[in-house]
Amino acid sequence: MSAIELHNAVKEYQNGDEVIRALKGVDFSAGPGEMLVIIGPSGSGKSTLLNLIGLLDKPTEGTVSLNGDDVTGWSEGKLTKARKSSIGFVFQDFHLLPMLTAVENVELPTMWDPGVDRHDRAVDLLKRVGLGDRLDHTPDQLSGGQRQRVAIARSLINEPDILLADEPTGNLDQDTARDILDEFTRIKDDEDVAIVAVTHDQIFTEYTDRTIEIVDGVIQ
Repeated sequence: MSAIELHNAVKEYQNGDEVIRALKGVDFSAGPGEMLVIIGPSGSGKSTLLNLIGLLDKPTEGTVSLNGDDVTGWSEGKLTKARKSSIGFVFQDFHLLPMLTAVENVELPTMWDPGVDRHDRAVDLLKRVGLGDRLDHTPDQLSGGQRQRVAIARSLINEPDILLADEPTGNLDQDTARDILDEFTRIKDDEDVAIVAVTHDQIFTEYTDRTIEIVDGVIQ
């Protein structure tokens, strides 16, 4: 069973009197323990596709299924809960809070859950990404690669089924980018997580199980 699946997904936006069709009947799936990369020129529909996969937006037509459940018609509240429990996000700019330590940043998604204490898991995740000696460091005390590792650890705090990465190596040098991709490989193998990345970084294609190209809203 696929962790996430889109069937005949269409996404349209209204721009004044004009209707822009960003996605044109896309079929997509990612299974547990699989790493995929989505490539394509600017304006091709990559970000729109990632938003549908991440349940951040709904298709105009077609369906979205999460772990076999059709979530297309779910309420925003139900989708928010599904995102929180099933999907982790990693961004190009890290999105760490500067006043929090590494372990506090990793714990952040759980801080408003009453009765939930993920401190031990946050510490364990940071140790697993090689930052066991940086637990109490704030982002300004960490390198770019270390900050991205904190962001990866944070994305895994709720034990998601899917990890979505938007240009995760865009601000990193090539050696550090390879370190991050090695980490993604370990995560998909050890945690059975489906990893979907949108990127312009050609290094990704050396690590992924599948490369998906999208042009003008259509998967090639």
